[in-house]
Parts: sequence; structure tokens; C-alpha cells
Amino acid sequence: MLNFDLHCHSNVSDGTLSPTALAARAQANGVDVWAMTDHDEVAGIAEARAAAAAIGLPYVPGVEISITWAGQTVHIVGLQIDETNQALIDGLASLRGGRERRARDMAAQLETVGIHGSFEGALKFVGNPDLISRTHFARYILELGLCKNLSEVFAEYLGEGKAGFVPHRWATLPDALQWIKGAGGIAVIAHPGRYKFSDTAFDALFAEFKDLGGTAIEVTTGSHTPDQYEEYAKVANRYGFLASRGSDFHGPGESRVDLGALPPLPAGVKPVWHDWSI
Repeated sequence: MLNFDLHCHSNVSDGTLSPTALAARAQANGVDVWAMTDHDEVAGIAEARAAAAAIGLPYVPGVEISITWAGQTVHIVGLQIDETNQALIDGLASLRGGRERRARDMAAQLETVGIHGSFEGALKFVGNPDLISRTHFARYILELGLCKNLSEVFAEYLGEGKAGFVPHRWATLPDALQWIKGAGGIAVIAHPGRYKFSDTAFDALFAEFKDLGGTAIEVTTGSHTPDQYEEYAKVANRYGFLASRGSDFHGPGESRVDLGALPPLPAGVKPVWHDWSI
């Protein structure tokens, strides 16, 4: 059985490793087919593709698009995309445009609880200034020694309702599906187990996603707990979705699961790659 890892991030968005270093780590960890899915950005794909080709690692071009649905942020992964598609490029650029203003607002709010210089501090961890995010602020807060790990930072300072939280209006679900499908890609709901929706809201999300042409959800992912693998396998089958698999790796020492280290998909689901030529 091939080891597919179809979700991870480079320093072009909020990861810590370059696309080249990610490709090398994926191969060293036994990944057979690899996708890099940076947040709202495709600028790292050319480097990732070249690095993967140089070491003989089959590569899938991808992206992770931030949307707002029912007042919450949801992530939609696009796989097998054409990163040169102009509508996709323009759509992602529109999402990145508001990040600096949001980051400055976050820094101002963190000042009120005694965390000073956080905008400049976060920038130290940013590979792409257009994509400054809460994760970069979290790394700065860790550097200050105020928390023990990223989860604690989000719980204390950056999660919804906390001092450093500033909401951002992302794309809509129809936007994301239009960009992904227009670029020839496959749309996947990332880590559904992370979202705090009621059963009724989840049913509405899955129905709308399917109506718009979405075809898969992540089942085995580093952002799910092991008991959620089976739970979302059942969800995939209930709604007729294909199942995807990816570590959601961001960097050594801060990700729950390393590249390539996930268990296989549960039995009985149809993988998103079932008809790919690898």
C-alpha cells in the first residue's frame, strides 16, 4: 500500500521548512506520493515540484484555501490543481490582502495584555510576509516563554474570544470550489473533526459542499485524534465522499504527526487517489 501524504505546509505559508526540505523529509520518512498544500498560496509549488522530481518522489500540486462558513473558518484543500490558473491566482491574492491589517490588529490587542512587539516578533518567523498568521504570533509567544507549546498559546491568547484573536473574512465555499474546480483540481474538506459545528450544521456543510462539486474529506489526518479516523470514515461513506489522508505537518517539534507517519485509511473507504495514475 502506497504511503500518501496529501497535506503539509512549507515556509511559503506557515510551515518552518522550505519546499525543498519538505520534499527531502517526506522521502526520508517513507512517503510515496506527496502533496504540499500551503495556505492561500501557490508560490511554493514550482520549487516543491522540482525538488520532488530531483529525488524521484511523485508529487501532487495542492493548496489549502481559507473560507468562512456559518461564522467559522473552514479549510478546503485543492489537490491536482493547475497552479498557473489565473482565476485561482487572483482569488488567493484577494485572500492574502487582508492579513497584514489583521496581524497589526492582533499585535495591538496583545499589547493590552502585556505582550509587546508581537508584530515584529511574529515577522521573524515569516517566510512570506503576505501570509503572516496566528501561527507566527504563536511562535513568538513561545519564544517569550509564556507558554509550553502551540496548543497552549492558542488556548491562552490566540483562540476565539482570547486577547489576540481577530476574525478575518475569508472566501466563501462557492468561491473556493470555483477556484479549485476551475484549476482542474479536486476539492477536499480539511480535518472536519476540528470544526465546532452541530450535527445539523455539519449536514448542511457537507450537502452544500457536495452540491458545489466537492468530492472528498480528510479522514486520516494529523489534525484528527485516532478515534476520529473511524468516525470520519463513516461520515465519508454516509455522504458518498472519497477519503483523503495527510499529516498537516508544519515543522519538526511542533506538529502532532510527522510527514508519512499516519496509519493507513480505515478499511471500507474509497481513497481520493483511487483513479490517479502514479
